[in-house]
Amino acid sequence: MKPREVVTRAIEFRQPPRMPASGFEDDSDVVLVEYDFLRPPQAGDDESLDQWLCRWDHTDEDNIGQIKGHPLADLAAMKDFPWPDGADPRRFANVPARLDEIAADPLRRDKYVAFGLYFLLWERMHSLRGFAECMMDLMDDSPQIHEIADRILEYDIAVVRGMHAVAGDRIQGVVSTDDWGTQLDLHISPELWQRFFQPRYKKLFDVVHECGYHMWMHSCGKINKIIPGLIEAGLDVINMQQPLTNGIDEIGRDFAGKICFETLCDIQKTLPGGDRNEIEVQAAQLLGSWGTPEGGFVLGDYGHEAAIGTEAGTREFMLETFRRLDPWK
Repeated sequence: MKPREVVTRAIEFRQPPRMPASGFEDDSDVVLVEYDFLRPPQAGDDESLDQWLCRWDHTDEDNIGQIKGHPLADLAAMKDFPWPDGADPRRFANVPARLDEIAADPLRRDKYVAFGLYFLLWERMHSLRGFAECMMDLMDDSPQIHEIADRILEYDIAVVRGMHAVAGDRIQGVVSTDDWGTQLDLHISPELWQRFFQPRYKKLFDVVHECGYHMWMHSCGKINKIIPGLIEAGLDVINMQQPLTNGIDEIGRDFAGKICFETLCDIQKTLPGGDRNEIEVQAAQLLGSWGTPEGGFVLGDYGHEAAIGTEAGTREFMLETFRRLDPWK
């Protein structure tokens, strides 16, 4: 069976013949295709500014970096802000050729193809406005915070529709990020999340499904309280990389069989320690608790060993361990 079908069956709980994996370079069953980001003229030659005019700073670590400049810290800037146009055809001009390259590559042509919507909604909101300012705006229920959220949602939907227009069923999924948790709980109350964010997620997820794609979302921290809302909104795959923070038994008891999990051994406590016995024990717990006989499990990959203090070779051992314990093969 082709990797594409293996991933699809796992997501849809249709008895995959083995455990699929995402990440891990050539061992991945998932491959990403990129569209182009279009920076506005206001960014000039400043490479630290992205297409939203958020300013990025980087450390010596080879990772994504951190936003240090928020273009809407002053709400007066909204009047003339150059909101990115998600429907701009220049974004998608190179996508068909990139898909052709994947189709011509024997190592990638049969894999599950996805594209990214990173900083999906909440992360983009506080990147634009600032975290503390966003929290205050939510408490005030200001018209401006609704406009910011809706502008981001409009962009996301336009990108999904634009990718579908040029790619159709050559793509199978949309992967995204929105970190919602601290080590102990959500950033905001579940009631506020349900009122403000859940309807917007549902609007986007509905469009993704109309295009025939699966929706994947990564979220760090103790996000347990919003998983029911994400399921109701139509999320297909939730990427959770801190299973010890979430509680392996708790998540399995409450949500196994209701949503597909993309996960791995805990990136804060297990992988940095490198204890191979602990990795084996936790892999067995995750497979047994979060997966079901019908599927619902994808092995994920953090991808930057140095960034989480993990020794070289640990992720390869983890991959081999999960494959050896694979209950579907």
